[in-house]
Amino acid sequence: QVRLVESGGGLVQAGGSLRLSCAASTGTFSLYGLGWFRQAPGKEREFVAGVSWTGGSTTYADSVKGRFTFSRDNAKKTVYLQMNSLKPEDTAVYYCAAERRPGSILSPGYWGQGTQVTVSS
Repeated sequence: QVRLVESGGGLVQAGGSLRLSCAASTGTFSLYGLGWFRQAPGKEREFVAGVSWTGGSTTYADSVKGRFTFSRDNAKKTVYLQMNSLKPEDTAVYYCAAERRPGSILSPGYWGQGTQVTVSS
């Protein structure tokens, strides 16, 4: 079991930056793949960025490559999403997600409560 709590959302102008944080409460943080998803009004939830429980390279959605950076701090049991050059189309509720090995972070079983990111034009 893992509990995920996001923070860091807010309102920002286009071209600005935000950093989202997600703190996980679990004794086995290293056994989880972790990632970020988002859901815009009227749209399905979509994968943004994440890393498998095996470690290795981070996967990004094409729409955020070069602008967003995912990072993971195992000592703090926290993951981050640094979002730069934000666009109005990045407006969404952002969710932290986790999946215990051997599952895929693309099909997470654990979700945070979500944090709103609004980018004004």
